[in-house]
Amino acid sequence: MSSSERFRRAVKLGAVSALSLVALVVPGTTTGSAVAAPSGDCFTPTHSADRSKDGHADSLSPAEAARVEADMQSKLAGKRTALAAAAVSIPVYFHVITSGSTGNLPASTITKQISVLNSAYASSGFSFSLVSTDYTNNSTWYNGITDGTSAERNMKNALRKGGKNALNIYTANLGDDLLGWATFPWNYTSSPKLDGVVILDESLPGRSATNYNEGDTATHEVGHWMGLYHTFQGGCSGSGDYVSDTPAEATATSGCPASKNTCSAAGNDPVHNFMDYSYDSCMYEFTAGQATRMNSSWSAYRA
Repeated sequence: MSSSERFRRAVKLGAVSALSLVALVVPGTTTGSAVAAPSGDCFTPTHSADRSKDGHADSLSPAEAARVEADMQSKLAGKRTALAAAAVSIPVYFHVITSGSTGNLPASTITKQISVLNSAYASSGFSFSLVSTDYTNNSTWYNGITDGTSAERNMKNALRKGGKNALNIYTANLGDDLLGWATFPWNYTSSPKLDGVVILDESLPGRSATNYNEGDTATHEVGHWMGLYHTFQGGCSGSGDYVSDTPAEATATSGCPASKNTCSAAGNDPVHNFMDYSYDSCMYEFTAGQATRMNSSWSAYRA
């Protein structure tokens, strides 16, 4: 895959040049275009958001995914230490972008978001610890920011903190009906300042994004930041998302269906997986295989 992958929940597939991205959109809108920078997905709070729009091209080509996989395995083979079995605490730097008082998230909401992440990732061996929160009043960055733009680059160059193990989360009123986007871990070396996750401010717990306001936009995007693909990556054929215990899935899930089975292989679609596009209320699991992949990715690129 290209240099930077931003994921949230996106419907459109496409090759990305320098950076690969993933984002989420609102039903009835068009998907944000992929560009040589992390991409994102957001929705306007007055709309009914749809995870079908991730801020970047929501899928890697088979060749790109295979190249990433070979690179990861090569890096792991070169390490003398075993994959991390001990718990890993990830430092989090929260950057709240505002336009005057608009977008000014209270500390209690940010604390709830960190709790959502800790609950979601508890079984994977990863936890999240808030190091600092800063507030930046900048209407250009706040209103309609999208992945790959000069506004995004300027924002991240000015605000990003920490090293390759640090999770930087930015909140704003995203453009192109996106819910969020994220970079992949293997893109850190080439673009360290762009590393991180951007999410719609109204997607945090208790905010106004109907069906997407329980904090799992961040859960989903952090999954990409940790090296996970969408569960529907690759559809019904090939290596899919490179995780053996997530059943093959031809299409992304919308809403929260009682059941869905789009591939002939064994198992129903993983509609409750954090890396699908279901409603927040429908998402509640990562698989053991996804936890293993996150640990492998961490050891290869962020440890």
